[in-house]
Parts: sequence; C-alpha cells; structure tokens
Amino acid sequence: MINIKLFADGANLDDMLAAYREGIVQGFTTNPTLMRRAGITDYETFARQVVTLIPDRCLSFEVFADDFTLMYRQAKRISTWGEQVYVKIPVTNTRGETATPLIRQLAQEGVKLNITAVLTLEQVRAVDQVLSPQVPAIVSVFAGRIADTGRDPMPVMGKAAQILKANSRAELLWASTREVLNIYQAQECGCEIITASKDLIAKLALRGKDLTDLSRETVQMFYEDARQSGFTLP
Repeated sequence: MINIKLFADGANLDDMLAAYREGIVQGFTTNPTLMRRAGITDYETFARQVVTLIPDRCLSFEVFADDFTLMYRQAKRISTWGEQVYVKIPVTNTRGETATPLIRQLAQEGVKLNITAVLTLEQVRAVDQVLSPQVPAIVSVFAGRIADTGRDPMPVMGKAAQILKANSRAELLWASTREVLNIYQAQECGCEIITASKDLIAKLALRGKDLTDLSRETVQMFYEDARQSGFTLP
C-alpha cells in the first residue's frame, strides 16, 4: 500500500488535468526546464491557468531569477496566485551562494515554500534552521540525482527525514524520481512526498503483478514491434 503523497512532475497541462481528474495525485510540481520542454513561453499565464483549473491541490512554481533581490520579488508575486501555491526557491543560485537568508525572510513573511535542488545533508540542515514551524514548507531533496553519481540516496534521505522531523510544518520530498521502486524507498525513508512523471504514474498499475505474466507480455511486445516493423530474415 502506498502511504506517501504523490505529486505529478511536469508542465503539460493536458497531462496535469488528466492526473487531477483521475484523483491519483495530491499535488503538482514543475520548473523552468519542464516548462521549456512543454513549449511554454508565458510563465504567469500558464501558472494562473493551472491554479484556476486545479484549485484544490498543492501547486509548486519556481522563481527563475539568479539575483536574490529579484528572486524575492518573483516569490512574492507567485505567492499571490493562490492559497494552494508553494513558491520553489533553489537552495543556491548559479554562483553557489546560499539562499538561506532569502528563505528565512520569505518564511517569516508567511510564504509557503518548496526548497528545491537540495542534494546534501548540510543543505538540509541549513534550510531546516531558517524555515518557520508556523508556515507550511517542502524540502525537495533530489534523490535521483544523488543516485546518478553512484551514491545510494537511501541513507541521505533517511537522515534528512530525521533532521526535518523537528520542524512540524516541513515535509520531505523525494525528487528526481527514476523508477517506481523509489516510491516504496521514499516511504521507507520517512519522506512525506515523492514526485513522479506521467510514465511512472502509469506504472503504478503494475504493483504486485505476476512476474511470469509480465515476462510473457514483454515477449509479446517484442514480437508485435518486430512484426509491425516488417522485419524479415532469410
């Protein structure tokens, strides 16, 4: 059984609405890279459309400035788009300068935050120290990117959950999810939330599937693709 909140990660409005109607996910996250891939050119128009069409789910929209003063202005603007909106703040800027002073200021002003691109426990500790226990927040640790470096993300995520446990309003999010197994790993580590792409969400239907049946279906797929491609050998 899945006992973790599932957030859909993407910027395709049709896919977001489909996931919303199906009632599978409890929230949605996006970022400038996903928006660019989806062909979005008007950030605010897209975001406001999402807020209107998905009024009762957590929605995270990210600032895209690199200067902290501009980040603050963008964050304050984004926060006005809806009560369900969390503002994504990167843990550093492109120069590696920490965003913790900005995070502290926004948290003190009551802005719901999603701290993103977190990869180290040092960053988790620093963020935990400046978030407000009175204001809901999410800390997105990119477990998938940790795994990409050859490191096991499980110990990091487990420790991150312990660090954030004292901050009753901060939830730990397993980000950059690579496979369905990560959902169960995130649950085991104590994460409250995990993000998943459209393709990963579709694979949830495979839970508990008989592996012998799955083997036969895989062979069937290979066979049908070869047949439809017209492959022949003398």
